[in-house]
Amino acid sequence: MPARICFVELPTDGTAPAKRFYAQAFGWDLTDFGPTYACTMTGDVDLGLQADRGETTRAPLPVIQVEELEAALEAVRAAGGRITRPIFSFPGGRRFHFSDPSGNELAAMQPD
Repeated sequence: MPARICFVELPTDGTAPAKRFYAQAFGWDLTDFGPTYACTMTGDVDLGLQADRGETTRAPLPVIQVEELEAALEAVRAAGGRITRPIFSFPGGRRFHFSDPSGNELAAMQPD
């Protein structure tokens, strides 16, 4: 199997608000692993939410592939996210950047 990203961990101020955001914006189900950690359990590229400040690191920019970019943008706004870069084109598709309620910057993209 070729090397690939299989997990992205984000620092968060609290797992409960972050879980609500990702469930509302993208329909994701996150499993709690104690009071300061939760993650998806898909077996594909999974997302971890780390609320233990002693364990957090600087987060990269994870990119989430979506089917309908405009619908994703509206769902992110409705869930309490802040758009940090409006929809723009790049080679291979279009995307926008946003901040979640904990201030993590992510991107959503729709391929060409």
